[in-house]
Amino acid sequence: MRRQIIVVFLSLFWLILAPAFGADRGALFKVAAHGHTMYLFGTMHVGQPGFYPLETRIAAAVAEASTLALEIDPAGDPAVMAQALQAYGMAAPGAAQDDMTPVLRARLGKALGKAGIDSAAVVRFKPWLVATMLAMAEYASQGYRADLSVDAHLAQLARSSGVPVIALESPGSQMSLFNRLSDAEQLRFLEESIDVLESGKQRAEVQQIVDAWRSADRASLDRIAERAASDTTISGRFVKKVLLDERNVALADKLAALLKQQDKSVAAIGVLHLIGTNSVPALLSARGVKVERVY
Repeated sequence: MRRQIIVVFLSLFWLILAPAFGADRGALFKVAAHGHTMYLFGTMHVGQPGFYPLETRIAAAVAEASTLALEIDPAGDPAVMAQALQAYGMAAPGAAQDDMTPVLRARLGKALGKAGIDSAAVVRFKPWLVATMLAMAEYASQGYRADLSVDAHLAQLARSSGVPVIALESPGSQMSLFNRLSDAEQLRFLEESIDVLESGKQRAEVQQIVDAWRSADRASLDRIAERAASDTTISGRFVKKVLLDERNVALADKLAALLKQQDKSVAAIGVLHLIGTNSVPALLSARGVKVERVY
């Protein structure tokens, strides 16, 4: 009995201490070239208090970094975001949503109501933006918040240590990619988004991605990458070809340049950019950069 009590006590002791040390999250790579090193970390663009603290290697690397590179700086000028939304997210009269069938319009109204979004407030939004809002609302419904994103947490860590934060992309460069979709394709993109919401697949996929990131589950992350590669829907092909593969090339180019210029930098980008056959680590390796997966 005494031994059992001791075991239980020690187990509770470690459970209490564990959060102070943090746990492996997402995916972490160490890359090297030109006599310089960089940590490359996979983030989630949403978060919750239980995500933190991050494990000590990435937290210490950020605190001691020469630079922290993020896709977008969360502390960027809100006016720049507003300008990008106006330029790429707003539909002209007679376009996009005006061509929506009555059936799709009814389904959209129901989805917006369930998400707590005023349908009148998004009437002039392009369909891709409405689909994005619905996806973010699904994350929010499960307790994952944009203001607690891993990117924002890392930026705060960096700035508290006097580490400069740079953006690899801009809101405009990201949103402009959706203009590749025709009006008809955007409506189909929105319809497919509503399909996965209504079926419950979106909710399940959110949990799968978060669980894989939270536990740094390499096998689960690889399965997510495989599913993305095999998705033949309009939205799935666009995400894989444009939002991932195409951006991965540009991100790898910018990270290779940063690695050449600076030592002990840290780059933190969405974890989906770090997995799969055309991932940023794979592209860096093809450029002659030494790539080591830490976890």
